[in-house]
Amino acid sequence: MSAVKLKKTLTPFALWALGVGYVISGMYFGWNLGLEKGGTLGMGMATVVVMIMYVTFTFSYTELACAIPKAGGVFDYAGRVLGKDIAFISGIAQTVEFVFAPPAIAFAIGAYFNAFFPDVPIITSAVIAYLLFTGLNIIGVKAAAIFEMVITVLAVGELLLFVGITVPHFEASNLVHNAFPNGWGGAFAAIPFAIWFFLGIEGIANVAEETKNPQRDIQKGFGWAIFTLAMLCILVFTSSIGVAGWEAVVYRDGIGGETSDSPLPLALSIVTGDNHLMYHLLITVGLFGLVASFHGLILAAGRSTYEMGKAHNFPGMFGKISSKFRTPAYALLGNMLVGLLALFSGRTGEIITLSVFGALTLYVIAMVALIRLRKVEPGLDRPFRVPFFPLFPITVLVIGILSLVAMFVYNWGVGLIYLLILFLSYCLFKVFKR
Repeated sequence: MSAVKLKKTLTPFALWALGVGYVISGMYFGWNLGLEKGGTLGMGMATVVVMIMYVTFTFSYTELACAIPKAGGVFDYAGRVLGKDIAFISGIAQTVEFVFAPPAIAFAIGAYFNAFFPDVPIITSAVIAYLLFTGLNIIGVKAAAIFEMVITVLAVGELLLFVGITVPHFEASNLVHNAFPNGWGGAFAAIPFAIWFFLGIEGIANVAEETKNPQRDIQKGFGWAIFTLAMLCILVFTSSIGVAGWEAVVYRDGIGGETSDSPLPLALSIVTGDNHLMYHLLITVGLFGLVASFHGLILAAGRSTYEMGKAHNFPGMFGKISSKFRTPAYALLGNMLVGLLALFSGRTGEIITLSVFGALTLYVIAMVALIRLRKVEPGLDRPFRVPFFPLFPITVLVIGILSLVAMFVYNWGVGLIYLLILFLSYCLFKVFKR
C-alpha cells in the first residue's frame, strides 16, 4: 500500500493569494510601533533596507523552491548540502517563525472583536479563531486556498481604498516633522517592526508539494506576491503618516499616551471622523487582513512541522498525512496547542519578536544553502535562477546578519529565550537521534 501524499491543487493565483495573505496583516498592525523607536526617517530607512532584503531574498528563495519543491522549505534545502545538524536548526527556526506568529495575530483578532462586542473577552475570540481555522486547514488545502484567495483580495482592496481616501489629505510636511527623534539607534531598534511588514512570504515554498506545477508556478506566485506587498508597504506607510505625522498613528491619546496596534483607523479617524460610514466600513473589512495572515500562516506552519515529523526530528505522528483529508492534520493540531499556550501568555510583542528571530535565522541559512548548492550540484535542474548571482544572496546574508545582531542588542531577553529554544531542541535531537 502506497503512502498517503499531499494533494496537488494549487495554481499560481492561489500561490499569490497565499504569499500576500501570509504577510498582509503586517500592513494593518504592528509596523507603526517602529515609528515610536525611530520616527518617520528611522523607520523609513529600516523599511527600505528590509525591503531590499526581502526582494533579493524572494528571488533567491524561488530558485531553491523550484529546484527542490518540498514542504519543509529551508529544512529540505539545508539538509541537501549543509548536513543534518544545520538542517535541524533551520527547521526549528522555521517552526518558531510560523508557529509563534499566529498567536500574535489571534490576539489582534480577539481585540478587534472586543472593540465591537465588549462583552466577548479577547481570549475567547482568539481561541475560537484558532479552532475554526485549524479545522478549515485540516479539511483540505483546496478549501483553505479558496478561502485565502477571497479573503486576500478583499484585504488588498481595503488597503487600496484606505490609500484612496487618505492621499487627498496627504501633506509632505508631516513626513519630515520630528522625523529622526532617536538617531541611528532608533533606526536599528525599528528593524523588527520593518520586518513585520513582510514576515512570512517564504511560506509559499512550504506548499510546493501541493502545487500543480511547482517548477513553473512557484516563481510566478513569489514574483507577483513580493511586487504586490512592496507597493502596498510604500502606499500604506506614506499615506498613513502623511495625514497628521507619525505620532498620530502611534499614540491613542496624544504624544506619550498609550500606543496603538491600529494605525489605519487612527489615520482614517483624522480624515473622516470615527462616526463616518466609510470609517466603520473600512474598520470592519480590515478584519480580513488579520484573518488572511492568521489562516495562511497556520497552513504554512502545518507543512513545516509535518516535514520535521516526517524526518523524525519531531515525534513521528506529526509526519503523518490524514488518509481522509490528505492534509497534515496531526501537525496542524500540534501547532495549535503550542500557539494556544503562547496566546495565553498574553505577551504579544515578545511573541512577534521571537517569530522574527526565527525568520532571520531561516533567511541566513537558506542563502548559505543556495550558494553551497550552486557549487556542489552545478548540474541540478533549476527551472528558475536568481539574477545577479551571487550578489542577491550575499545581500540577504549581510542585511540578515546585521539585523540579527541589532535584534539581540535591542531585544536581548527574547534573544536569550530564542537561543534556549534552539539549544534545548538541538540537545533533544542529538539524544533521541542517537
